[in-house]
Amino acid sequence: MSRNLKVVLIAGARPNFMKLAPLVKRIHRYNAESENGARIIDAAIVHTGQHYDAQMSQVFFDELGIPAPDYNLEVGSGSHAVQTAEIMKRFEPVCHQARPDWVVVVGDVNSTMACTLVAAKMGIPVAHVEAGLRSFDRAMPEEINRIVTDSLASLLLTPSPDADENLKREGVPPSKIRLVGNVMIDSLVAHLEKNGDGAQALDRVGLKKGRFIYVTLHRPSNVDDKKTLGAIVAELSKISEEWPVIFPIHPRTRKRMEEFGVSFGPKARVRLMDPIGYSDSVAFTQHARCLLTDSGGLQEESTYFRTPCLTLRPNTERPVTISMGSNRLTTAERLRADLETTLLGPERTGAIPPLWDGHAAQRIVENLLTS
Repeated sequence: MSRNLKVVLIAGARPNFMKLAPLVKRIHRYNAESENGARIIDAAIVHTGQHYDAQMSQVFFDELGIPAPDYNLEVGSGSHAVQTAEIMKRFEPVCHQARPDWVVVVGDVNSTMACTLVAAKMGIPVAHVEAGLRSFDRAMPEEINRIVTDSLASLLLTPSPDADENLKREGVPPSKIRLVGNVMIDSLVAHLEKNGDGAQALDRVGLKKGRFIYVTLHRPSNVDDKKTLGAIVAELSKISEEWPVIFPIHPRTRKRMEEFGVSFGPKARVRLMDPIGYSDSVAFTQHARCLLTDSGGLQEESTYFRTPCLTLRPNTERPVTISMGSNRLTTAERLRADLETTLLGPERTGAIPPLWDGHAAQRIVENLLTS
């Protein structure tokens, strides 16, 4: 009888959970379908607690059907250095106890890099889901996390061909690279099959399909500078007089608006909400006339729906959402003009990239078993 394959799956922040859920479900399905004597996958989930607010974390576990974590490191907030160090300190004993064949990390948050460092120093192979993405902007903490993780990982599981090329330019042997597609889309496809188009989410807040703008903003470059945040809020106030705006506001953004004394205009039709779950976010992304965001995940999801998206960042590590998809970059200075152009353009635009088909998790599991 073949020895079981022991895998530890890492999640730290809410974007990780959408990537983790399809893997967990695929592993369970593989085990259920395995015949007697076949190799079984023993998977343990580690939640680092990088996102520790239930609204930002637990709701995603619940909605996505992810079982309770086997290990919860409860790291909480802190500077990048403090958070990374705490994750490393608390993850090392997990590795000693679990003795995995693979540590599987997803995305580009501090948990991704910290757990990779621990595993690599202990001689445990690391598989990186969503490897090879690059913004080429090292001022972004996520870019540092991506580069360090990919340099140490043994198996680089990429979502799109541009990621493969990035890794090859950095000297990664092609034998370590596997193009598997976008596992985030697996969660999206599964959610749509189970829940339909989510029209009830719009009904709850009085919105009509294709007649509103969906906004999410949380990156320091957009919300930590008074002038920039003020300019964004002013433009949203103006456009909302013509197009209703739905804005689930990140705690960081709400705090900065209060600190800076920034508020929406008296005629603004901006619906501020507490952070929302995955289901509502998918519904808003699918049915918005356009999105304004600085989120990586929403760039991908809007591309799948072909919903026009403006990304308020100088660059993106997901260029396929621009070259093929419905995404475009914007700035606070250009925002009004770009919004007007987008709202005058087609309601659906772009194309869905190859292998964004709902089967990435299956390809990932196959690679873990054969690598």
